[in-house]
Amino acid sequence: MAAGHSVDRAQWQESFEGLLQRIAGRFARVEPRRRVRDLILGLLSDLPRKNCWTIAEHVGHATPDGLQHLLGRAKWDADLVRDDLRDYVMEHLADDQAVLVVDETGDLKKGTRTVGVQRQYTGTAGRIENAQVAVYLTYTSRHGHAGIDRALYLPKSWTGNEDRRQEADVPDELSFATKPQLAQQMIERALDAGTPAAWAAGDEVYGDNPKLRAALEARGLGCVLAVSCAHRVPTAAGPQRADYLAKKIPRRAWQKLSAGRGAKGHRWYDWVQVAITTGSPMGHQHLLIRRNRATGELAYYRCYSPCPVPLSTLVRVAGSRWTVEEMFQSSKGLAGLDEHQVRRWDSWHRWVTLALLAHAFLAVTTSLERREQASTDDGTSPGGLIPLTCNEIQRLFTALAAQPVREIAHHLRWSTWRRRHQARARHSHYQRQAALQP
Repeated sequence: MAAGHSVDRAQWQESFEGLLQRIAGRFARVEPRRRVRDLILGLLSDLPRKNCWTIAEHVGHATPDGLQHLLGRAKWDADLVRDDLRDYVMEHLADDQAVLVVDETGDLKKGTRTVGVQRQYTGTAGRIENAQVAVYLTYTSRHGHAGIDRALYLPKSWTGNEDRRQEADVPDELSFATKPQLAQQMIERALDAGTPAAWAAGDEVYGDNPKLRAALEARGLGCVLAVSCAHRVPTAAGPQRADYLAKKIPRRAWQKLSAGRGAKGHRWYDWVQVAITTGSPMGHQHLLIRRNRATGELAYYRCYSPCPVPLSTLVRVAGSRWTVEEMFQSSKGLAGLDEHQVRRWDSWHRWVTLALLAHAFLAVTTSLERREQASTDDGTSPGGLIPLTCNEIQRLFTALAAQPVREIAHHLRWSTWRRRHQARARHSHYQRQAALQP
């Protein structure tokens, strides 16, 4: 390796094979075990687009049929692999002061047949679009962060439509659940599995939901959840809006604290906490308010802790929310989280789980490499380099585990296969269109 890098190629390959061995028992036959290895390698590759077609060609398959079978018809349980994913992350990133961060993201889609799709608001586009929305749970610790669970949001237009449910193979027992309910299910599943964590964090969708807050408090889990400015906070004078209370805070009460280090340095804000009296003898509650030092814009958080904690701790947890956004960006850009081209319930969960697993490998490898390198106060190593990132780990791993160069005949066969498949699809579309004409 070049100066400044101390990457052990054999160690990385051994770590990757160890991850595959962890999930191998979930596949009864050798064929799906081989295909899942190829699929994860494809997800970790530098392909500009990642789907069954492109990955199959990249790893040397003659057609995408094997990978499509793995996602659609092979017998294996994506939830058991999800449990293996969580255990893998805990083995390397566990921290008793970790934060469980929940958030949703949307994938823009065309048509109406993909499971969960309807016109709905998605932050991905910043407006109402035809999209598929899912809630994710990210484990954030001092060692690093990675996604450990996922839940597809099914609108009532799906849960109440038996024809759509059957076409997409939605389980019969599944009923409508709101995004906060999905978040609660994932957090409780993680805690029931013994996941070490002290806090939960999320945006206003979750903070403004009293049932979710009550459930977290009942589990003794601290939380710092964003709430809207109109959120009503209990006070001795009765419930008051959060923005009304902010106006009553004296200037000297604000403290300048960092919400954590970002790509361009520390994220400095002014902060203040206001004690909340709920009448419950259990735990401590606060309204946490953040003020942008440049614009004066305010943000509000509803906080709970089983025991007293300093303001700096609440600020740290509030600042951890950015990790889920980074996880979305990284897992989509590096591991193809949003590039699935599947329509059914099981296929979606299988693709997304394997994409999270691929991203977790990058996150864990990054964490292990960083722990071996001392860094200065500005985040650089003694050699003048920034620590290895998930992006750089992916580039290096792709180079180290690159597939052998394919013969020209392989690519020509794939070109013929694609053109033949596309011709059949076009002919089918033309026939269907002609049948619909009056």
